[in-house]
Amino acid sequence: MPEGTSETMVSRAPAAEHAEALDAYRAMWRDLVLASETSDAGSPVLDDHATDGALELMKYGLREAKKEKVVSKGAPLVDPRVVSVTSQEVTLQDCVDGTDWLQYKLNGELKNAVPGSHTKADATVRREGKAWKVSKLYFYEAGSC
Repeated sequence: MPEGTSETMVSRAPAAEHAEALDAYRAMWRDLVLASETSDAGSPVLDDHATDGALELMKYGLREAKKEKVVSKGAPLVDPRVVSVTSQEVTLQDCVDGTDWLQYKLNGELKNAVPGSHTKADATVRREGKAWKVSKLYFYEAGSC
């Protein structure tokens, strides 16, 4: 293998890890949106891209929504940025735009007159075998970004 090829492969590896971790983070949100349409904490898609504390946080939120008899409609907009990278873990920060992802009562009425907001989120995406999954997820207060 030519000398430059080895260096190129090494320098591209972190970018590939970024992409895979970012894809897993975005997929986790798609999974949550799907489960939120019925507030289903038992949805089989939830662990496709999340594990550990992140998975438990999503399930907790869905259980609470079920107790309140609300479902979510729409979807948040995410635009994560990479904060740090190792071969096994990527740390992300995001400002989740929830203005078009609102909770509704089962009769179709909005839960309340409070609009969705922008919420700062920190996430850790960890390699599990060949897959990447969000393992840690922390949300700050509404309006934090």
